[in-house]
Amino acid sequence: MKKRLTVAQATIAFLKNQYTERDGVEQPFFAGCFGIFGHGNVAGLGQALQENPDFRYYQCRNEQSMVHTAVAYAKVKNRLSAFACTTSIGPGATNMLTGAALATINRIPVLLLPGDIFATREPAPVLQQLESAVTQDISVNDCFKPVSKYWDRINRPEQLIYALPEVMRVLTSPSETGAVTLSMPQDVQTHAYDFPASLFEKRVWHIPRSRPDSSLLKKAAEWISKSKNPVIVAGGGTIYSGASDVLHQFATQTGIPVGETFAGKGSVMYDAPYCVGGLGATGTKYAIEIANEADVVIGIGTRYSDFTTASKSIFKSPDVKFININVSEFDAHKHNALPLTGDAKVTLEELLSSLGNYKADDTYRKRISEMSKAWDDEVTQIYAEGNGTVPPIDQAVVIGTLNSFMNREDIMINASGSAPGDLHKLWRATSPKSFHLEYGYSTMGYEIAAGLGAKMAAPEREVYVICGDGGYLMNNHEIITSIQEGVRFTILLLNNNGYASIGGLSESIGSERFGTKYRYREDQSGQLSGEILPVDLAKNAESLGAVVIKATDAASLKAALASATQQQRTTVIYIETHLHRTVKGYNAWWEVPVAEVSTSPSVQKAYETYKENKKQQRIF
Repeated sequence: MKKRLTVAQATIAFLKNQYTERDGVEQPFFAGCFGIFGHGNVAGLGQALQENPDFRYYQCRNEQSMVHTAVAYAKVKNRLSAFACTTSIGPGATNMLTGAALATINRIPVLLLPGDIFATREPAPVLQQLESAVTQDISVNDCFKPVSKYWDRINRPEQLIYALPEVMRVLTSPSETGAVTLSMPQDVQTHAYDFPASLFEKRVWHIPRSRPDSSLLKKAAEWISKSKNPVIVAGGGTIYSGASDVLHQFATQTGIPVGETFAGKGSVMYDAPYCVGGLGATGTKYAIEIANEADVVIGIGTRYSDFTTASKSIFKSPDVKFININVSEFDAHKHNALPLTGDAKVTLEELLSSLGNYKADDTYRKRISEMSKAWDDEVTQIYAEGNGTVPPIDQAVVIGTLNSFMNREDIMINASGSAPGDLHKLWRATSPKSFHLEYGYSTMGYEIAAGLGAKMAAPEREVYVICGDGGYLMNNHEIITSIQEGVRFTILLLNNNGYASIGGLSESIGSERFGTKYRYREDQSGQLSGEILPVDLAKNAESLGAVVIKATDAASLKAALASATQQQRTTVIYIETHLHRTVKGYNAWWEVPVAEVSTSPSVQKAYETYKENKKQQRIF
């Protein structure tokens, strides 16, 4: 049986019939397609989407942000459902590069369908075509190769038959997923071909729960049983696997403390007696202390970024060993670890069974429980002691007010600025999806687009976006899309008139916040050190269609949050925060190089500190 379709029509017909299944639960894999049309895709994919209203098309305002929206959707869906994104050739395509890198680094599935130049080459060079004097087999879409987990170009219709199953293989792989780019030459999109009808039959992709080698599992149990100060590092893979309940059982039974990465926060509840909170360069003081002493580190679904390891300085025990539970073999072997390559949920179940009646030492368990309680008390104190009455208020007060206002299943989103560090330390996570922080790529401009995607994935939950002025100015476009689609969420727009995070970093390396404040240039000094710029971000948000509420202190912020839940469209709560007052760091380090020679005394001093910190680094 044959079915005569254009390449674009065949692509959509195929995508409509792809499903995933895990643990007996089945769902369509694609929720639809985000897109912006141009001459590279309007006659092909645009026409095909028009003919298939059951494969919903969403009109976005920016190509980068459509990928962010798709990523946030897939993240909330535990990577079991995703979106396609289509653009024209040239700048429309390359605008997606940042989103593609974010998806691949964070291992989140998204299908990119950028238009491409003519396969026939007859009208070349076409509008927006990159020419090369050494080859004609190139376009700007080749830029996607290093940031895609799979990349292909369809130069003939029959190639689609073999490319589409590979696309799905990668997108549904627990270990290899990320951005998948299928470049679509604009002429080929419109070419018809007699495709086999079987290509468009329903296909269910089973998401396996792979298990580790039994001998390695036994060895891991032996290591843990002999350890004195074991610690668990819970990463994002814990949540994607749905392993939170098993991890709770594991930690409760064994008494092994749990520290969380940015992606893993919410793996366990903040008030569990074994939870020591965020671990790493931006971690809690108790999580850092426990990591310093750990003799066995059990990493679950983590890729050990430099923030998690404090640039390889946080695990100080001379005899420390690593046991890595990860569905990715690449990550399982990091730090010369004992690799338990497998799904987090079933691997934890089998490891717990192998441990038998093992429990950590009573003294250690009691100490961990006391630390957990002490840190929660400290969070309460930080929330209360911050300036929350006189504008501009402290960022910690904003975080505390929102944290206490939200319901258990609500979602908080952030990605950049100084907020991630404060959130990693302070946020009291109450469910596996309540803390949505993209820090694999730490992308300014992710937040608002992600709010749209998260709300589309979980319409029954309230979604709150924490966005700084820098991130807002980079990418606020999808407020309009949220209005258009009736997808309501709440944005907390924190304005401190500068890049607070990089300003603080600049200060720490002796550069005195150079180039990080939003100010006029002074004629006399020639520097950006004049008065604050007269920018009204609240009016800007209002002009995009949002309901805007201004808050000046903790009390008015709480009232604004209550009002936002009653609005019919996306609400922006505008509040000014203090540029310098953020939560202090504890005894951990993050490596950012400092100039070896400088005329600045502050840089010279910073370099001496840098040299001392370098001595703490380990090679595992």
